[in-house]
Parts: sequence; structure tokens; C-alpha cells
Amino acid sequence: MKAAAAVREWPVEGLARVPYWVYQDAALYAKEQKKIFRGPTWNFLCLAAELPEPNSWRTSNIGDMPVVVTRDADGELAAFENRCAHRGALLCLKPCGKAKDIACVYHNWTYDLKGNLQGVAFRRGIKGSGGMPADARPESNAPAKVRIENYHGLVFGTLADDTPSVETYLGPDVAAKVKRVMKAPVKSLGGYSQMVPSNWKLYMENVKDTYHASLLHLFFTTFRINRLSQKGGVIVGGDGGCHVSYTISDPASQQKNAGDEYEKAGMRSASDGFALEAPELIESVEEIGDGVTVQIVGIFPGFVLQQIKNCLAVRRIVPRGLNETELLWTAFGYDDDTEKLTALRLRQSNLIGPAGFISMEDGAATGFVQRGVIAAGERDAVVEMGGRTVESNESRVTETSVRGFWQAWRRHIGI
Repeated sequence: MKAAAAVREWPVEGLARVPYWVYQDAALYAKEQKKIFRGPTWNFLCLAAELPEPNSWRTSNIGDMPVVVTRDADGELAAFENRCAHRGALLCLKPCGKAKDIACVYHNWTYDLKGNLQGVAFRRGIKGSGGMPADARPESNAPAKVRIENYHGLVFGTLADDTPSVETYLGPDVAAKVKRVMKAPVKSLGGYSQMVPSNWKLYMENVKDTYHASLLHLFFTTFRINRLSQKGGVIVGGDGGCHVSYTISDPASQQKNAGDEYEKAGMRSASDGFALEAPELIESVEEIGDGVTVQIVGIFPGFVLQQIKNCLAVRRIVPRGLNETELLWTAFGYDDDTEKLTALRLRQSNLIGPAGFISMEDGAATGFVQRGVIAAGERDAVVEMGGRTVESNESRVTETSVRGFWQAWRRHIGI
């Protein structure tokens, strides 16, 4: 039997080690839901653009808690727990919709778009018989209200009163990189959903692991989109839990005969044996003017904002139990994009998602870890690339932002 989370001790090596039991302990998973997701953190809910009209709603999550995000008749955003006050049924069953109020399908209790209970079917009974007692207070069991902040078109939610503003939570350096992508009003272009066979933390670690990107992803390296030998860096902020990794591509590094450390070492991810039948897939245009071709922002506990060439997307990481995670992708563009640029973004969306040329290996790799450590609960992962501390770095041959994730995680959990 696995020991309870409360008696666990972190390895003496500190952030340079991650014990495998953190992915295996059911009691710890429950504690994460309370202390992290429902604690003083900001959880990404949706793009504001996904609620384009008054009286619209869409479903989301804070950890494994189902949530409804709404835009009322006045255009004001709100969010609340997706749970009826009566018997606990989901209020909204579809991903999105339009309504002036929300009715529970089970017993027709109704709510306004701020989550306030408005009506109870047959509360006074029929012809003086049945119904609720006169002193009943069903509104006291109403869905939890979520405090939200619309940060440059990204809607975040928290259940804690003491969570600082999103800007403070991110830290100035990470906030600047978020605003770099969210520089103008956006529109949703569609999305993907996939189940990942691993603990939610493994996927978030993977996002923060700049060391793996051009080693695991053959497509990245073969077509010179992202190599550790290219210019770039890692920014760590938000008490370690938020990070940015970026790659700056120069014309010389794009030449097929521009051999570097990958070819010299004969690495699997460097191969001249592949070509694209549709090379326009990776053709891109410069939009921002800083030469950054790949930027990944990871915000604790479970949000990713990405730019890969002209492919822009958000990823929402939803824990679905100890050994399974749902990953939801939404690709987007800017409201003022031309038809040609929108077509380019849609074409490059083939790079991401569960079958994306770049992204498909990530879900498999994290599953390999979950399976690989099943009998090694008392052993540790070694996280020493780039040192043992948490700090920004010009090199991406580092696990500094992985260590930053665990620094934030340990602070919230109290381990």
C-alpha cells in the first residue's frame, strides 16, 4: 500500500530531484485539487473570443471541477461551478451555447448567467400539496462563484480571494511575452481534444522541458524549426511556476547543409532522409519583428500559450484522475488577419494537436514515464540539466523551468 501524501518527504537534493511517487499517490492528487487548483492560483478558462455574443456560455474546468463561463446581456463575463444546487447535476452539458438563463435538465432548477439560483420547479407544490418547506434555503447550496480576470483576451479564474492580479502572478518578464502574442483582439479558429495517459504534472513538466524539444520531435530538428544550437533562451517568473522558452531563427541555420551538433553527434532527430511534399506547411511570415519563430509560455498550474511560426494556440490541461489528463487545444488568429494569413494559420495547425507533426510525441512520451516508474515509487528523476537552481537562462540546454514548476508546486502543497 502506498503511504499517504502527508508522510512523504522530498529528496535531500532539493529541486534537482523529483520523486516518482508524486505521480502515483491518490491522496496527493486530491490535495492538489484543493491546494493548487482551488487554491490561490489562476486557471485558464477560455479565450474571451470564445464568448463572442451576449447571452452566451461555454464549459471549462478548474482542475477537475467543472465550470461554466458566461457573457451576459451587457457583455460582462462571469464564471461559476457547473453544478446544480439541488442534486449536483451538471448545469451545462454541451461545450457551448446561448441562453438568457440556464436550466438544469434533471429537475429544471434555473440560474441566471452569474450562477444565481432563480427558480425551483414546483417549489410551492401543486394545489397546496408537496413542495419545499417555507424555511428552505436552496440558494445556500448554490454553485461556487469564480473570480475571473480577462487578461488581454485570456480569461483566467480563481476560487481564492487572495490570489494576486494576473500581471503580478506572471511576473513582468513573462507578462511581457504573453502580451507579445495577445497583442490584438483574436478570433478562434477551432481546436482539438485528446486524452493523455499520464498524470497532469508530467504534461506540464514536458511543456517546461526545453531540453527535450529538438531531441524527441524529429520534425522540429529535421526542418530546422527549433534546435538547441539556435539562438534563444528561457525566462522563469511567477515564483518559478511561469516560464517562457523561445527560439530565434536566422537564415544561415535554415540551410540544409548547415551541419551542427545534431549531425555531428548522429542524433536520431537529425535526418536528411525526410522531405515535405507540401513545403508550404512550414513557410511563414514575420508578424512581430523580433525574429522569434517559436515561443512557448507555461503558466502554473496548467496553461500553455504557444506561437510556432504563425500557428497561435492555447492549451488547457485538465486532470482526469491520477493517471489520465485531458488536453484541449484552441488555435486562434487576430481579428484583422487577411484571408491569406488565416489560411496560413490553419495550414500550420497541422503542426499541433494529438496528430500534429510536432506535438504527437508528447502525449506518448509522458505516458512512457507514467508506465516506466510504476515500480519505482521510491526512486527519483534527475533534473540537473543547466544546474540545480531556478533562474532565467540564455541556454535551452537546461531544466530550469522544470525546477521552477516544482518550486511552485512544493510551496502550494507544503512539501
